Amino acid sequence: MSTQSSVFAVIIAGGKQYKVAPGMKLKIEKINDELKAGDAVTFSEVTLVSKDGNVTVGAPTVAGASVIGEFIETTKDAKIRVAKFRAKSNYHKVYGHRQPHSYVLIKDIK
Repeated sequence: MSTQSSVFAVIIAGGKQYKVAPGMKLKIEKINDELKAGDAVTFSEVTLVSKDGNVTVGAPTVAGASVIGEFIETTKDAKIRVAKFRAKSNYHKVYGHRQPHSYVLIKDIK
């Protein structure tokens, strides 16, 4: 017997696909600068919906399906170091990058 929720969906956000279920905290690419904590976020690009064993697969998306979430915060990942180097020419450059991402709490799948 599976312990996973019987309701889940596959959404597209930031060019990536995520399997989501109600109550799940999701880390995705940065959404929007104007969002505040507690604002509603709607994902309309839903490629698959499963409710109580009934699976609906979209071609490419499921018509009328959406996933409702609550925006939590936007933060940055740890810094990664990028180094460029050319041998025998005294050229080297090191710089860093911190990728921004957003956290969303999934509330409902419609």
